[in-house]
Amino acid sequence: MLKELGAKPYLFPMPVMLVATYDAERKVNAMVVAWGGICGDDLVMLNLDLKRKTLENIKINRAFTIALADRAHMAEADYLGSVSGLVDDDKFQKTNLNSKPSDRVAAPVLTDFPLTLECELVEIQNGPNDVRIIGRILNVLADEKVLDPSGKVEPSKLDAILFEPYKRGYYSLGERVGDAWKERKKLGI
Repeated sequence: MLKELGAKPYLFPMPVMLVATYDAERKVNAMVVAWGGICGDDLVMLNLDLKRKTLENIKINRAFTIALADRAHMAEADYLGSVSGLVDDDKFQKTNLNSKPSDRVAAPVLTDFPLTLECELVEIQNGPNDVRIIGRILNVLADEKVLDPSGKVEPSKLDAILFEPYKRGYYSLGERVGDAWKERKKLGI
């Protein structure tokens, strides 16, 4: 029997994405976004609250990077997702994470994480309580340790963490259980 739970943001999985930007003085800021994802072959979408340092920085630089959080840096990611850059301007520095300037956009690359998307701002869509950021992926950076022998990202090597909204927990990426566009053949139709 199905029980009604009301209107809630109950989709799972949600990748834990660290969005990194520079402020006007090129100081690194990073926050965690769970509400976002791929929305086209070379486009990403992020939903941000109107009162976010990251939003201010994206407007200044028209760029950002997205790093995929991993289990090894779960505490740092949780901290960056819990403290606002408007409240603590030194929150990134307190984590002891490392960054370097992107070669493609005016934003930092968080070098401790295994996968980073370098993005330029395409559009800001205003909503009643938040904004939707649309960014174009210009490049993807991957640590060699997460690549398979053919040079493709091996998801199991990312050790990515996922956010679940039901009880507010983190989960690690699970095992491969099937092959996309091939499992349907089991239906015989």
